Amino acid sequence: MTAAPEVLRDTVGSSPRRPDGVPKVRGEFAYSSDLHAEGMLWAATVRSPHPHARIRTISTSVAGALDGVRGVLTARDVPGRNRFGLETRDQPVLADDVVRFLGEPVAVVAADHPDVARRAAAAVAVDYEVLDPLLDPEAALSGAGPRLHENGNVVAHRPIRKGEPDPVAEVVVRGRYEVGMQDQAFLGPESCLALPVEDGGVELYCSTQWLHIDQDQLAGVLGLPTEKVRLVLSGVGGAFGGKEDLSVQAHACLLALHTGRPVKMVYDREESFVGHVHRHPAWMEYEHGATRDGRLVYVRARILLDGGAYASTSRAVAGNAGCFAVGPYEVPNVHVDSYAVYTNNPPCGAMRGFGAVQTCFGYESQMDKLATALGMHPVDLRQRNAVHTGSAMATGQRIDGPAPVAELLSRVRDAPVPAEDDDRRPGGTGGTTRGEGVRRGIGYGVSVKNVCKSLGYDDYGTARVRLSVSGGVPVAQVHTAAAEVGQGLVTVQGQIVRTELGIDSVVVLPADTDVGDAGTSSASRQTWISGGAVRAACVAVRQRVLEMAAAATGEPAESLRLEPGGTVVTGNGEIPVAAVLGDTAVDETREFRHRQTFPLDPETGQGDGHVAFAFAAHRAIVDVDVDLGLVRVVEIACAQDVGKAINPDAVAGQMHGGIAQGLGLALMEEVQVADGRIRNPSLTDYLIPTALDMPAIRLDVLEIPRDDSPYGLTGVGEPSLLSCPPAIVAAVRDACGVDLVRIPVRPEAIAQL
Repeated sequence: MTAAPEVLRDTVGSSPRRPDGVPKVRGEFAYSSDLHAEGMLWAATVRSPHPHARIRTISTSVAGALDGVRGVLTARDVPGRNRFGLETRDQPVLADDVVRFLGEPVAVVAADHPDVARRAAAAVAVDYEVLDPLLDPEAALSGAGPRLHENGNVVAHRPIRKGEPDPVAEVVVRGRYEVGMQDQAFLGPESCLALPVEDGGVELYCSTQWLHIDQDQLAGVLGLPTEKVRLVLSGVGGAFGGKEDLSVQAHACLLALHTGRPVKMVYDREESFVGHVHRHPAWMEYEHGATRDGRLVYVRARILLDGGAYASTSRAVAGNAGCFAVGPYEVPNVHVDSYAVYTNNPPCGAMRGFGAVQTCFGYESQMDKLATALGMHPVDLRQRNAVHTGSAMATGQRIDGPAPVAELLSRVRDAPVPAEDDDRRPGGTGGTTRGEGVRRGIGYGVSVKNVCKSLGYDDYGTARVRLSVSGGVPVAQVHTAAAEVGQGLVTVQGQIVRTELGIDSVVVLPADTDVGDAGTSSASRQTWISGGAVRAACVAVRQRVLEMAAAATGEPAESLRLEPGGTVVTGNGEIPVAAVLGDTAVDETREFRHRQTFPLDPETGQGDGHVAFAFAAHRAIVDVDVDLGLVRVVEIACAQDVGKAINPDAVAGQMHGGIAQGLGLALMEEVQVADGRIRNPSLTDYLIPTALDMPAIRLDVLEIPRDDSPYGLTGVGEPSLLSCPPAIVAAVRDACGVDLVRIPVRPEAIAQL
């Protein structure tokens, strides 16, 4: 009997220990806020106290005269272009004429000590002419109120038109829904360390999701060539979209170049609430028409997103909201208008789910309402209309990959239901209620989300793999600019190298801009794109090794193979890879791209705009005190197709995290804004789920391989969040009988106070 081939540990499909896991749980991991440099200065920001005002004058003389202050900068000190932005560079680095949101940076200070920097910031005198703010997104859409930007107050309008313009249905349901503003609530603060270098450039150690886009924006702001702006990824401590935009980066670099000394900048939590973007709040109007047997005939929707003071990613978020406004359902007739507008509220941008979260609450609430009108079980209605491979989405694009929507729904519906014999009641650990008004409810949700960049974007990743011998052992080094934001990408890169090269010793180098662009750690794309680049580089390295072995043995390279354990198998036996390499290092850099996508038609929203689609389904079971309006989520069951679980433990972790954020959005998380001011800018007042709030979680991971991605994988990070909130709210509705149309659900909405 032939012995089974050796399977190298920690390869694709296994769950190796994360290299950053132990230092993180011990508190020994270095985040960007922990960095230090000799002679380092500390930076602080002067921020606007008004949501809308004209700057008359700025006086920095008192601040600059304080002992220990080394620099005070305003807009006139920006050497390059005083604008930045991910899609449209419309946001000033430092406000130069008008402030458009409360907390907008007006000046920055560097000093020997952080307390001195804060005192100096407080001493900067700014004379404002207060202007009327535009706070109502409906007014912004209609043209009422002040014009905030030269192109008007509408950032984006994304129409989707499919089928007949005026279809007729036997059963019609309508609804208006609202989603509050959610914060990413990353635990690692926004922070960086900027060092001036001898050639007049700057080296920045920072917490970000996309090194190269930061580099490009910073070069423009600093008036430097790109090669003189080097970025190195530091410990991120979570992101969820909140670290795609610039925050501290430009200010620290400006001060470092001005003072000629290293400058560190760290936001406290309140400053972070006003210093980065949030999830767009949304107002949605829906109309669903169906036949009496439950077939969808049409969906009409109007979606309004408040983008706040600057564009950030509002155009793309509005586009995604429109693309997925009808959900994972076959709908022959679609009429959707998705808008994003400027206001003087806090800026909004990317957050996990990227527009599809808001609309999922809308269309899933409608599906429950329609099921009630038809007298159908909510799962039966969803399965009757579920898309499958070959179905056309609302944009007309055919699904050419797996689409197991009906199966995912069956799996969560058929999962065992927990017994009602535990002592826990709604109200948390305090046991707030023991009343007779506690009722149990069950609800369902299913969702769809695009994976990777879309709409014609040149989405690619770059990886360099170097194989050499150290101490007689083959060692591979992997270098990408892909941002490890906590999702486990560093671990995955090592798994791919071990799989492709069959060696055990792999070093993942720190991410920086000395290697080609890897794109952003968002859109559930990094394992697909950067993982694909690492795999491609490994394949090139392997081929080079086999060619070297062929030259040494005289055998054709195509007859040789690289086996786990680091050996080349030839016709006459095995040769260790270390012997093949000797003192030679093999170094290969490769780019990886997914298949081409295309922009949607600007008038109809039709087109082949997305690479792939990911699906997930949830079942929520809740206990509700209908008298006090208190909710306990008892269990969440989640079924998700991941294509291939590259790292099963990491997949489970991503799903747990998505469920936690979905629970938060459903029941507790909201950035409360009044008159343009955030009223709860702390983790004391902005509530996020703790371990005591989390329910039992039942995961069902499907692995249906794709034929167009590395190892058949599908993106994992976002789908487990999307349909969690509507499932929870559906369960609360089931328990209390109240038509809940806004998230997060507040106790007074349940108790009808």
